[in-house]
Amino acid sequence: MTKDSGRGAHAAAGPKRVVVALVTISDTRTEKTDTSGDYLERVLREAGHRVSKRVIVRDETDEIRAALERLLASEAEVVITSGGTGIAGRDVTVPVVESLLQKALPGFGELFRVLSYQEVGAAAMLSRALGGLAEGALLFALPGSPNAVKTAWEGLLKDELGHLVFEMRRHESHR
Repeated sequence: MTKDSGRGAHAAAGPKRVVVALVTISDTRTEKTDTSGDYLERVLREAGHRVSKRVIVRDETDEIRAALERLLASEAEVVITSGGTGIAGRDVTVPVVESLLQKALPGFGELFRVLSYQEVGAAAMLSRALGGLAEGALLFALPGSPNAVKTAWEGLLKDELGHLVFEMRRHESHR
């Protein structure tokens, strides 16, 4: 079985164009040095998606929460963060994201770590990437390194964004 053979009609029914907001979480990145954010914006646009907003916030719980709540209430169907997912004391993205998720997608983080393990070995265990359904949008938290962001995009999000949004909309219509 190929990885595409099980996708079925739901995946094909997903929108081809999704509205995405991007959040870089860092105490050091600026608009000029945000290579992970630049990469995500470029590949999303190349794939035909619309980036509705792109922001950089410091690794502070209140700032992250305020930015995410604002974007989840906006037109964005997907919010992707990069940065702040490590185990350093300043890395507070994960607990904020966890508090906003209504339905976690544990497979996202699990698969991300499998892909990362193939690239960086046991250091993949340091990743706390996660995702799920939050109020109003899908929310994914990625590590901040350009290689990790590329791994998440190429290996997980690129071919599934439309399908994920399709499933989110079905969830909302059944509430």
